[in-house]
Amino acid sequence: MSTTRTLLTGAVFLTSLLFMTAGWSQADAGTDAVSGASPAAPAIDASKELPVRLIPNIPPAGEGYYAPDDYHIIAQARDPDAQTLGDRRIGGALTYLFTDDGKLIRRINDRGQDACSYFFQDQKRIIWTSTRDNMDMPLGDWADQDNYPQGAELYSSDLYGNDIVRLTNNKWYDAEVTVSPNNEWIVFARQIDGNLNLWRMRSDGSDEQQITFTEDWQPGAPFYLADNETIIFQAWRNSEYGKITPTPMTVFTIRYDGTELKQRTFTRDMHWGPAPAGDGRHYLFTRMIDGNNFELFLGDLAGDEPMRLTYNPGFDGMKSFSKDSTKMLFNRTAHEGDEALYMHVMDLSSLNLGPKYFKGIPDTPVPENAVLVTDFTVRK
Repeated sequence: MSTTRTLLTGAVFLTSLLFMTAGWSQADAGTDAVSGASPAAPAIDASKELPVRLIPNIPPAGEGYYAPDDYHIIAQARDPDAQTLGDRRIGGALTYLFTDDGKLIRRINDRGQDACSYFFQDQKRIIWTSTRDNMDMPLGDWADQDNYPQGAELYSSDLYGNDIVRLTNNKWYDAEVTVSPNNEWIVFARQIDGNLNLWRMRSDGSDEQQITFTEDWQPGAPFYLADNETIIFQAWRNSEYGKITPTPMTVFTIRYDGTELKQRTFTRDMHWGPAPAGDGRHYLFTRMIDGNNFELFLGDLAGDEPMRLTYNPGFDGMKSFSKDSTKMLFNRTAHEGDEALYMHVMDLSSLNLGPKYFKGIPDTPVPENAVLVTDFTVRK
């Protein structure tokens, strides 16, 4: 994996890096994909990890999210029909549905190049990012904020890729999309003239509202917390992007209307892609340690020290919880020398992180020697 490229990633989906190598064949007249033999496992210190299993039979795929049934998964998978320049770092992925036992593999979109996707909470529809209607525009690079694919739009469809509704209609970058627990709101990141901000709209695409109004800070990876009012996200400074390794990323929360911005992490470390648990307190994030080792941690909005979850010398990232927060879906490199990422599931049931433990959104105490953010502008 390119050290320079991966150090700079900040978008919640690292699609362009996920699907290198690893051939696979088409089944059912180009509708479904099946993987080849499962790769050998990397050298992992399993004695320190909670139980982990590889999802079988599926191709390299990234940034997966569970449906409300905690069984079906939506993700992007490498597909020969996807638009690509031939550079395996860029594009080459389309939206798929899987099950976490590998028994179902269903393609949703058949053209362009795709990125982030999510289930609506009634599990009747899905939302996904694609360039399918802007294939004449430059492909760009999903992993480089200075070259995000312009013309990436948001679409919803049923669970078979039918009844497609285009929700945004512009020539910008609309991506990093998730849905509120009450199914009423979509939150996403939009880049206009190189500047990234958070937006939301109703589930049918109406009533677009801008949430943040930043300049140097680049917010992304937004998720509604369990109260349906608070959004957790990560941000980095444009002025530091590409100049500091790894890119410092700070976790914030903000109210849906752009008020009550709260800093939640207070170091210069990477806190990439905070994915919340159902308890409203904990969240997953990726951090780079020991040089070039991406590992997964469990963060705590109440201020406890992060808990390390993975012990793998390869890449671990692109993570999310099942809706009951008993499972973590994540990507892991197969073995040394193979840069393809495969989807795994970790059993987190022993950590008691589910919705039944929700007691509100806690305040985060400011520690001694905190690095405080004072330049994040919220309103113009």
